[in-house]
Amino acid sequence: MDPKSKSRLFDEFPPVSAKQWEEKILADLKGADYQKLIWTTVDGLSFRPYYRAEDMEQLGLEKNQPGEPPFLRGAKTLDNNWEIRQYIDDEDLRTANAKAVKALSDGAEGLRLNASGVAKAGDLKALLEGISLAGNPVHFGNCKNYPEFFEWLSGICASDSRGSLNFDPLGYYVLYNRFYNDRDTDLGQAAKLLSLGLKKLPAFRIITVNGQHFHNAGGSMVQELAFALAQGNEYLVDLTQRGFSIDDIAPRIQFTLAVGSDYFPEIARLRAARVLWAKIVEQYHPKNPESLKIQIHAETSSWNKTIYDPYVNMLRTTTEAMAAALGGADSITVHPYDIAYKKPDEFSERIARNQQLVLKHESYFHEVVDPAGGSYYIEALSQSVGEAAWNLFREIEANGGFIAGVANGTISQKIDDSRQKREADIARRKQIIIGVNQYPNLEESMIDKLEPTGGLNQIAALKPARGAQAFEALRIAVENHQKKGFETPKVFLLTFGNLAMRKARAGFATNFFGVSGYRIMDNAGFENLEAGVAEAVASGASMVVFCSSDEEYAGIAPAVEQIKKGLPKSLVVVAGYPKDLIGILDQAGVDHYIHLRTNILEALTHFNEKLGIA
Repeated sequence: MDPKSKSRLFDEFPPVSAKQWEEKILADLKGADYQKLIWTTVDGLSFRPYYRAEDMEQLGLEKNQPGEPPFLRGAKTLDNNWEIRQYIDDEDLRTANAKAVKALSDGAEGLRLNASGVAKAGDLKALLEGISLAGNPVHFGNCKNYPEFFEWLSGICASDSRGSLNFDPLGYYVLYNRFYNDRDTDLGQAAKLLSLGLKKLPAFRIITVNGQHFHNAGGSMVQELAFALAQGNEYLVDLTQRGFSIDDIAPRIQFTLAVGSDYFPEIARLRAARVLWAKIVEQYHPKNPESLKIQIHAETSSWNKTIYDPYVNMLRTTTEAMAAALGGADSITVHPYDIAYKKPDEFSERIARNQQLVLKHESYFHEVVDPAGGSYYIEALSQSVGEAAWNLFREIEANGGFIAGVANGTISQKIDDSRQKREADIARRKQIIIGVNQYPNLEESMIDKLEPTGGLNQIAALKPARGAQAFEALRIAVENHQKKGFETPKVFLLTFGNLAMRKARAGFATNFFGVSGYRIMDNAGFENLEAGVAEAVASGASMVVFCSSDEEYAGIAPAVEQIKKGLPKSLVVVAGYPKDLIGILDQAGVDHYIHLRTNILEALTHFNEKLGIA
């Protein structure tokens, strides 16, 4: 090509219209339903399999640059850097200090410290010994008295020190459906802290909006964003009424949002959060444009983490950290992979920290401003998620605001509805959790590794949950059954007939019953039913599963009767659902059928009960 030519790389190729794309897709589908390519979220948002430049024009997206309101493309203009923040939850001051100093030397850039053991100014000095407050942001939670604590802190910090307080009386209110003291006292403390911060530590974020609680209780990504915005706006309303300007308040609020495993939507949600918060703050007429910028701390979700196959949690948190970074989070915490079932150790904390270090120093995620910008798909997602969250935010505001939404149960009910939908999808394996409801590690045992992990008090109104919990409880029950001296249920796979179908259904049954930790007795396949029945009876199995094609199930009724006679206490199951044979097979003694539409959680609960496993 002539170096002086101004033609672009793809100018020589003819343009392809949307109509041509659609025709090609329909041809490739060969009559299959096009709707299968449409992805629908738990919020009811639907996304097409592809987007084009004309979609951006239809969305009417403004072509703002990074650093320009409303900050869809981020508030940064030179890079995409973020703070690698590590949580140190130890209550013992010396232990916490030693871990904090080591974390900073090993790559952490900011710390979140547990201040529950700080009873006087001297305790705070001991907690912070050897930590450069000028060089590293320090964040504090679990303070017994935030105003008193902040007085001590302001006495030992330089005025330009950066960090935050996890002071969130409205977060406490939504968690426990009551204020810590009362509304006026708690929000009065916010005003007192803000006044002190403006005078002595102006770079400190005084209030944290803990949106992650909505996510970790089972809420959707739209709900978390909308309710967090409503919670943040409630602080703006109260504090402006107490005489503070929006320019005093907004720069001293930090939002903590959980990032889940829906990779592209989570990137889009953080981008949408910046736009919506700027839109809210703008209504208070700030004089300083910096007040429009939201401060987002992202942390990895606890909803999708598992006790079983826990190393998979590393993959989940890596995806989540990537989404947070690409979405433009200002700081990120990756929780250790084992936090769901034990106190994290040095290894798991190091891995969590290193995940972010790799993203920065080996993958250079921090070098490119708004790397997601211009992606037709992510831009469309950002618009859709933002509109849905804004509509829900307006609904909450129209009905009295955040406090009213908590008091009348609207917010908790919406969270509960979302959690039930998500749990139902997991129970039917519409949503896969690797190692838990699909592809379990059959040799794994976790009961002796479980430790008390703390968490919210059981009186909490908005309880944290994990999608895997119900399945994990079934398998823990089986392990506990074995620990009491009982034999682990044995599942004998009676494979025969059609090679492809018996292998497919044996694999399905292995995954199905492996989820509960049953012992699977697989077989290469029997030449005839008689041989299979004889070996099944000789095995003494708790359950016999027929694995073959529907056509070959037509002749298994006598075999079922023989198994029932030889193993009267055992269950007989058919892998598949031969609907024309159900009556005959039921009469012969088949106890259950397992297939793709089976609610696996209900079925395994039923089997545990039948086998006497509490």
